[in-house]
Amino acid sequence: MITATTESDRKAGIHGISSEIRKTYPVLEMTCAACAVSVESTLKHTSGVRDAGVNYANQSAWVQFDPAIVTPIELQNAVREMGYDIVVETESNGVDPRQVQEEAQQKRVQSLKRRTIWAAILSLPVVVIGMFFMELPYGNYIMMLLSAPVVFGLGRSFFVNAWKQLRHGKANMDTLVALSTGIAFLFSAFTTMYPEFWHSRGASMPGTHLHVYFEAASVVIAFILLGKLLEERAKSNTSSAIKKLMGLQPKTVRLVDGDMEREIPVSSVLVGNLLVVRPGEKIPVDGRVASGQSYVDESMISGEPVPVAKQVGTTVFAGTINQKGSFRFYAEKVGADTLLAQIIRMVQDAQGSKAPVQQVVDRIAGIFVPVVLGIAVLTFVVWMVFGHYLMPNSDPFTTALLTSVTVLVIACPCALGLATPTAIMVGVGKGAENNILIKDAESLEVAHTVNAVILDKTGTITEGKPLVTDLHWVVTSDEQAQLQAVLFTLEMQSEHPLAEAVATYLSNSKLVTLEAFESITGRGVMATYQNDTYFVGNQRLLTENQIDLPAELVEQATHLQSQAKTVVFFTRRGIDRPRIDHLGGAEKNRQVLAVIAIADPVKETSTKAIETLQSRGIEVYMLTGDNAQTAAAVANQVGISQYKAEMMPGDKANFVKQLQATGKVVAMVGDGINDSQALAQADVSIAMGKGSDIAMDVARMTLITSDLSSVPKALYLSKQTVRIVRQNLFWAFIYNLIGIPIAAGVLYPAFGFLLNPMIAGAAMALSSVSVVSNSLRLSRMKL
Repeated sequence: MITATTESDRKAGIHGISSEIRKTYPVLEMTCAACAVSVESTLKHTSGVRDAGVNYANQSAWVQFDPAIVTPIELQNAVREMGYDIVVETESNGVDPRQVQEEAQQKRVQSLKRRTIWAAILSLPVVVIGMFFMELPYGNYIMMLLSAPVVFGLGRSFFVNAWKQLRHGKANMDTLVALSTGIAFLFSAFTTMYPEFWHSRGASMPGTHLHVYFEAASVVIAFILLGKLLEERAKSNTSSAIKKLMGLQPKTVRLVDGDMEREIPVSSVLVGNLLVVRPGEKIPVDGRVASGQSYVDESMISGEPVPVAKQVGTTVFAGTINQKGSFRFYAEKVGADTLLAQIIRMVQDAQGSKAPVQQVVDRIAGIFVPVVLGIAVLTFVVWMVFGHYLMPNSDPFTTALLTSVTVLVIACPCALGLATPTAIMVGVGKGAENNILIKDAESLEVAHTVNAVILDKTGTITEGKPLVTDLHWVVTSDEQAQLQAVLFTLEMQSEHPLAEAVATYLSNSKLVTLEAFESITGRGVMATYQNDTYFVGNQRLLTENQIDLPAELVEQATHLQSQAKTVVFFTRRGIDRPRIDHLGGAEKNRQVLAVIAIADPVKETSTKAIETLQSRGIEVYMLTGDNAQTAAAVANQVGISQYKAEMMPGDKANFVKQLQATGKVVAMVGDGINDSQALAQADVSIAMGKGSDIAMDVARMTLITSDLSSVPKALYLSKQTVRIVRQNLFWAFIYNLIGIPIAAGVLYPAFGFLLNPMIAGAAMALSSVSVVSNSLRLSRMKL
């Protein structure tokens, strides 16, 4: 049974349990920054919507709403009433929003290309006649016939969109274009068909008895179409990082169905499906190898060029490329849950987010068009009143009309609206190319102000995985082979985390058969082999089994421990059979065989990265939960003078607060769950890509490679992006501050200069293109 949902039921949902969701939708039909403000305002004022934001640069809108109150279809209808559209995916329509938007953008580019070419072809003879053959018989009628299809045919969208805005009491860039070109054309058409109206009033403009502005109307449309064509192409270039990431996932995959293999769309893959990957193919979803083995190029995730060995039980990721072998694997994460999809979504969200400065720009763009209309009206009134005094030989009405039209033509909020989002989009894309995933625009804007960086030790400065750094045998080389096999077998059977490091180090050794294996908690392991008892463990284990440690080995162990290394001893206790202690020369049946040092090594790039940060005047701190001795050794090795050891998660967050209280702008870099509180507290939070999911969820930036050298790169990228934003805003503001008064005629009293509407149209188009082109310089910058 289907139950209708009443309006009261929906409103009641506001007071019930919140089930708000956040969705991002592609937006169609936006032509300027003011359009984005209109769509955003419409969404925000729709019942059931908590918040919304629209990004003109990437033509998308995010909406936080309660589906119990408003449905996506209702959001779409609200936007359509304003003359725009959002692409909504439902179970019934089965559309891919991104594909629809991409197809719409391609059609728009092709349409703009055709309209621009035809506008140029038709406008050229109008310009030639209007500027060089003004006295040509029937010249005005020829210009009118050629410019009419340009203004009302090729430029029809400007009038349609302006009317849709007017119906809702709003105005945008289309309003300015429609008013300026429409008025210029209608004035010229009236003058052409009824010249006696002006002759009877003695009207004439400087240099001509009756001037028409068909060339201005048609050329303005042509220039604006050209500007929008270049703008659309530039905006598609800023999304290249997303397109490259999306291209990493194959469209189809081979599914194992019983004894058969069949090809299915990757969108149809379910968790648990058994899939086949052949040599050279891209892995379609995240999963775990079920059979076979190969090497996989995971550089898109790790940044490392060396392929990674894959065998039964190992994890594979969507978008990575299989090398020579073939294997089958079970799908574990599909669709939006794969690592690749999460990376794409993170970049999309970041490119669609707004920097704090953009909030101000949006408010300016929202009031810009009404202000310009007011200036145009004021210009008309002033010239009507004072035109006789300024231009005694001209008709005030004609001059007033010309100047007000020029004001409408030159005033373009597009450059202002594109200034911030295009730079953010290119900056985020540039970050993605350099393995820096930026989740939001705010972190990209704030990062360049960071003057204090806090680094976690394990997994951030260090590799985060213990490795054997020293193995010193205290026996002859003849004995080492057999003893190494015993040590390897002991460590293979041990469950201690450090045992894996030793076993990996000795992986080429042979296994032997041990007896009476025993794990001694907090000390090590022991076992019997050929009537001798062998121990691997700490000094406490030696003491309990009355195995003396010679002074030379005590000194060696102390030296290794001062380097932040954990020392493990391999010893033997003989049965009724003396052994030779090669250090002391005495016969003993209790003997130290080897000293092993295990450490979490510092990453190769950590020291250089820290030096780079410090050279820029940024204070670097290290926080760790490790002991003071290890912390001191690591800090000394990488050149950090300010560090704290034995820090609990809450202590790290409090330390961030303390630095912030002193006026520091703090960036926290970590990789573990224990860092999540500090990451959330910091002004800029950066997670290492090989760390925990929680750390990456909390952080606003993620370094895919877990390479600390990416931190100074990220801060430098922020600096350059903000520099480009400021340049864009400066030129956008200066353009309008200078252009509008000139268009209104302020220079005429002093210099006798009036700006031609045709030139104003060209300048307006150039302003938008220059802003986008300036932003694209970021893509060529080296980090």
